[in-house]
Amino acid sequence: MSDDRELDIHDGLLEEAVGGIRPLDKAAMDAAQAHWNAIAHPLHSLGKLEDLIIRIAGIQGTPRVSLSKKGLITMCADNGVVEEGVTQTGQEVTAQVAENFLQEKATAGILCRKAGADIFPIDIGIARDTIVRNCKVSYGTKNMTKGPAMSRADTVRALETGIALVREKKADGYRILATGEMGIGNTTTSSALASFFLNQPVEKMTGRGAGLSSEGLQRKINAIRRAIALNRPDPDDPIDALAKIGGLDIAGMAGVFLGGASEGIPVVIDGFISGVAALTASRICPASRDYMIASHMSKEPASGMIMDALGMDPILHADMCLGEGTGAVVLFPVLDMALEVYNRMSTFEEDDIEAYKELK
Repeated sequence: MSDDRELDIHDGLLEEAVGGIRPLDKAAMDAAQAHWNAIAHPLHSLGKLEDLIIRIAGIQGTPRVSLSKKGLITMCADNGVVEEGVTQTGQEVTAQVAENFLQEKATAGILCRKAGADIFPIDIGIARDTIVRNCKVSYGTKNMTKGPAMSRADTVRALETGIALVREKKADGYRILATGEMGIGNTTTSSALASFFLNQPVEKMTGRGAGLSSEGLQRKINAIRRAIALNRPDPDDPIDALAKIGGLDIAGMAGVFLGGASEGIPVVIDGFISGVAALTASRICPASRDYMIASHMSKEPASGMIMDALGMDPILHADMCLGEGTGAVVLFPVLDMALEVYNRMSTFEEDDIEAYKELK
């Protein structure tokens, strides 16, 4: 699904959104927990499914949780670092796959249809014009091994694009959103940010992406090392790091996470690249982390460390590493099933059964 509406991006939107992030609604979470405890089943026997619904109650500010309208925002952008031979395919693939989302030919589009979710591919920085919704900040980023990938102004614009999209989707009635991306070269930018934010060796945080050879992997590692050494990101300024060694797709997704936290919309993390965007958002505003939901553990080597840094434990372990938002969308039916039990199962009182009690 796509449209041509103008986004409400105005001066100070980023600061406005970050300033609007509040703690989760504890009263709503307590009420959701009490409702689970009243349902006629052994206490906590649905494990993380119960925890997820309780978290969403805190995010939405009510124990009457609704997931009635679900959407996937897929940020699509090109990365100048592909000049360094860090990918198996050319950047023309970004535009091709982005346009396939509109025709449900890409994996994420097919999964969205099955899961009852709408997909919104966004051209936030593809290297050519496309039929995808145009929210383009620039025609791709610059080669980060030769200088900053983006200007700070463009980086803020990309963050604010994500925030504005969340506000738009909330006004359209969406109750939960997922993040996805498409951008040849974006495992390079993600690995660079992960290495920098977590202060880990580049080789530990860098995988083969979409099937690099050993020689290609070494080029990728060397390119990331050069980019970090040349640009010297400020460790106390996550937006500076995002601008210098990140990408427009990552910045857009980080904005979605910040927008979700500001607007009370749960936002589902996909895999490694989406996880790096979530980590970036949490560095910009730590309180935004409470509004994020982890879907799956990506096959990329740094994914576990990203999840640990976010304090999250994804419930799906399927060795997925496709991106596009595929893992996030796979979580939607799981959430629907958990909510169905939460809303429809009878209580101990209704069944005239003695309730379970917490034992110490």
